[in-house]
Amino acid sequence: MNGYPASLQLARLLQLASPALPVGAYTYSQGLEWAVESAVITNEISAGRWIADLLRHAVGRYEAPLLAALMAAWHADQTAEISRLNSEFLASRESAELRAETAQMGFSLNRLIGDLRSPELTGVSKTLATLDEIAFPTAWSGIASTWDIPPEAALTAYLWSWAENQVMAALKAVPLGQASGQRLLAELGGVIPEVALAAGHLPEQEWSNFTPAFAIACARHETQYSRLFRS
Repeated sequence: MNGYPASLQLARLLQLASPALPVGAYTYSQGLEWAVESAVITNEISAGRWIADLLRHAVGRYEAPLLAALMAAWHADQTAEISRLNSEFLASRESAELRAETAQMGFSLNRLIGDLRSPELTGVSKTLATLDEIAFPTAWSGIASTWDIPPEAALTAYLWSWAENQVMAALKAVPLGQASGQRLLAELGGVIPEVALAAGHLPEQEWSNFTPAFAIACARHETQYSRLFRS
């Protein structure tokens, strides 16, 4: 632990959750674009339902608890556990696009670690260098742990960043207006704290990302004729 003051922890967390983080998250919709193409999502209400369901039943029950486990592994310097969880996440991606997305974002975040030229992140770089392919949550959690960000705050910010990206994708693909986007973010923001809290205490044997409609949407997006997003 580096003993960062709370204000610096918050600033670092805002940096990690910022849309300005140069990992290309804005280029992905995670199947939402196909849901729009197939008329599953047609307006603000259906967009909110789609995103909230994924937040509760997919990201909140698999990716978020895995992120919490990764942070614990980074904190304890458990390289083998970090590698195992990284492999588990890569294997959990339901389509080629989704797998390529997390690998590309993990690669970009790992490159950013080098560009930051921060001695405190040297250990993260060394551990990531042992992995053949880096999932985005693995690199993200390594930075968050090194910056002493409390796990619950990290989970809340990670989920917020995911939800914000989904809403931005909906604004472009449906399309929706800015006011609709802010209403959606307000609704999702009210749900995120409880999802983050539950994820932080969910035992691994109860993790689940069983969301067939989402998997189908991601797979069908790969052959969608006209599209704005890479997934």
